Amino acid sequence: MTDAQPASGGLTPFEFRQTLGRFASGVTVVTATDGQERRGMTANAFVSVSLEPPLILVSVDARAHMHALLAEERVTHFGVNVLSTAQRPLSEHFAGKPDPGQLVPWFDHEGLPLIGGSVAQLVCRKHQVIPAGDHTLYLGFVEYSRYTDDDPLLYFRGQYHELG
Repeated sequence: MTDAQPASGGLTPFEFRQTLGRFASGVTVVTATDGQERRGMTANAFVSVSLEPPLILVSVDARAHMHALLAEERVTHFGVNVLSTAQRPLSEHFAGKPDPGQLVPWFDHEGLPLIGGSVAQLVCRKHQVIPAGDHTLYLGFVEYSRYTDDDPLLYFRGQYHELG
């Protein structure tokens, strides 16, 4: 399917992306490890699902390296790091534009890599895995969180923004 061909009578991928780009979102980096290497992936497809129990959802492209990592049975947890306005370079780094000189402020929480300086960090146990088109939805049970009152990095119409 190309951007010019609609999916089963629906919108073309280009139309869909342009329309949903009008929804402002925060920017997160999903993190996990295979026990040897830390990995991160920028994601703005993140949502709170439930307060009781505390559940969140992230959507991961099936072609992403993070998808292969999260699909492993031995990977039981993942992190979600809500980036601050000062962390735009990290967003770009983990969005497929790696900067070899980028220093990632990693820290571990019980063996799970998280990103220091983020507005919030969540430690999630994989709760449910839901195939959804060209993505997989990972429902996470939040076991731990921490947060600050710093301003978040926002994404709107394909560009980064700040509050105010």
